[in-house]
Amino acid sequence: MGGDDFCSQHEDPLTPDRHAPKPASQGEPTTATTQFIPETVKTQIEHELALIAELGYEMYFLTVHDLVRFARSRDILCQGRGSAANSAVCYCLGVTEVDPSKSTLLFERFISRERNEPPDIDVDFEHQRREEVIQYIYAKYGRDRAALTATVISYRPRSALRDVGRALQVDEALIRSLAKEHPGMYSRHLLPERLAEAIARLPPDTPLPTERTLALWLELSQQLMGFPRHLSQHVGGFVLTQGPLTRLVPVEPAAMTGRSIIQWDKDDLDAMGLLKVDVLALGMLSALRRSLDMLATKPGALTGLDLQHPHAWSDTGRLTLAAIPKDDPATYRMAADADTVGVFQIESRAQMSMLPRLRPAVFYDLVVQVAIVRPGPIQGGMVHPYLRRRHGFEPVDYPSPELKTALGRTLGVPIFQEQVMQVAMLCAGFSAGEADSLRRSMAAWKRKGGVQKFYDRVVGGMLARGYTAAFAEQIFSQIEGFGEYGFPESHAASFALLVYVSAWIKRHHPNVFLAALLNSQPMGFYTPSQLVQDAQRHGVDVLPVDVMVSGWDCGLEVASHAASPRGGPPSAYCEQKLSGGPPLDGAAPGTPADGHQAAASQPVRLGLRMVSGLSEEAGQSIVFARQQLQTHGQAFANVAQLAQLAQLNQTDLDALAAADALSALAGHRREQVWAASGAKAYASLFKPVAPPDDPLQPQLIPAPTLVTPPRA
Repeated sequence: MGGDDFCSQHEDPLTPDRHAPKPASQGEPTTATTQFIPETVKTQIEHELALIAELGYEMYFLTVHDLVRFARSRDILCQGRGSAANSAVCYCLGVTEVDPSKSTLLFERFISRERNEPPDIDVDFEHQRREEVIQYIYAKYGRDRAALTATVISYRPRSALRDVGRALQVDEALIRSLAKEHPGMYSRHLLPERLAEAIARLPPDTPLPTERTLALWLELSQQLMGFPRHLSQHVGGFVLTQGPLTRLVPVEPAAMTGRSIIQWDKDDLDAMGLLKVDVLALGMLSALRRSLDMLATKPGALTGLDLQHPHAWSDTGRLTLAAIPKDDPATYRMAADADTVGVFQIESRAQMSMLPRLRPAVFYDLVVQVAIVRPGPIQGGMVHPYLRRRHGFEPVDYPSPELKTALGRTLGVPIFQEQVMQVAMLCAGFSAGEADSLRRSMAAWKRKGGVQKFYDRVVGGMLARGYTAAFAEQIFSQIEGFGEYGFPESHAASFALLVYVSAWIKRHHPNVFLAALLNSQPMGFYTPSQLVQDAQRHGVDVLPVDVMVSGWDCGLEVASHAASPRGGPPSAYCEQKLSGGPPLDGAAPGTPADGHQAAASQPVRLGLRMVSGLSEEAGQSIVFARQQLQTHGQAFANVAQLAQLAQLNQTDLDALAAADALSALAGHRREQVWAASGAKAYASLFKPVAPPDDPLQPQLIPAPTLVTPPRA
């Protein structure tokens, strides 16, 4: 299906003439148009606009721009990533923050004339607010023309063994035992030799099937591998059409209220040429949005930000990612020391192991860091050569000027998918479309069998251009390594921006970083307990949950509350909500690291959201009732009054007592449990009179008239 057919499926709500694209400088001001545009970038923009017009993809770009515009009008942090970062047009439209003048990304990775398929732009939104964008799409295009795409889930060894085993009435214990012998998500092969090991682990009295049944189980499971099992909802792909979707594909309600889903796989949409927009969720964006909001109100924090940047503030007056200073040496030193707990993308143990070896010192080092700890570079044997060359232990040489063009930025070692494409184009004579086919074959090896079919084309093309057979074989073996998942440079560049911003906030404002991460849970690699321990080692004081002080969210404590006798380590909190995470390195809490003490001087007060088992409705009711009392110059007198005014049920009270959040009202935790068990939220007829602490000594406790928010 060509570009015209593709666009005929989509309504044109934004421009009357889709064949007349205009440079971004003629539209609303954007990041690229408020500054001088280098000649190379201007040439790139004109090239992209001409190809977009030729293929008829203008409305796709404008649709994505409309979603980004809506999100930013609601102060929802968002960022395009993936192959969109290859496009200068996406930068001008504000879809991506990757500056085309500071990168050498390959546009053919994004749009190819030979491929003639719709481009793919992934946009990440705050994971706790993405639903607002989804509902905006439904509201604008209508549920008859917009729906989420499906994903076909195929049989893998575990699922095949389970389903066939149950059909053959194999004992469930044996099914579980053999299924566990196979890796989960990425396993591709059945391992029949492990059947004897699975049987040996069973209890002696477990009934075993006959030899024929066992052989049939393995044979049918092997045959079932790769067959479709069921449809699942895509993580965020939306299909938009001009006419009703039901003319093309069945539509059904999704499991989640307010959503609908089509019954085609996302790859089928690509084959049909239908417009698909990926609306994805990213937890770190939620944490960064909260961090920026807290920095705007934290005393003295604004002095360390780049407020002179023209886009440091949004149209609604909130800080943006552009306010974070660039190229901060202290941030890179922290990353090089692997002090990255909670930092986006480089917080895993594998990344922490690589950081002291790579020692990032500039932004592009972070781009490499994100991509190098992946199966592709590791399986292709590219990690150690790159590190040796980076530190001067091995000379950097290029067999030809063409290879220097493709691999110069990574010291002659291919790290990214785009570099594989460039090598194929420059050294083996591939066209841009053929190189993209090679890239797609690497990305889809699980379904299409890898890159082996390109062997003759790659090696033969390099031999014909004067390269040695040994060198051609080496290059192809590295390309094969990318069949085990190589990372795109465009993807890594988009992620590296968030890596740097999150690392900068952690380095200079660890208390803000901790509060933002806790408020954005669930997300990330570490448990809340581990995040708190790490922050304490960086000099952050963490105060426990307290119904007299805590809001629903965690936040920075004001001076009057910081001096409260309730201060100190959040022991009860760690026993409840923070349980499940072992100490990171056995370091003593409260040990400042790398001079962070001054930046972390304002303590973090844990919010009611951290109390395990407490609903948000109950937490907000506590905050509202406390605020109403404060307007009358009063505070909660006892647990019974708290239960009455906030209309808490027994589950809420038990959760607060277990988290040690009632100590200001009841003392020791044991006494909190007793007080919570005896407190009840009475009917509204008795609401003005709080129940007595001692039922044998009844007394009337006048309470102010409160307007308590209704409970569902």
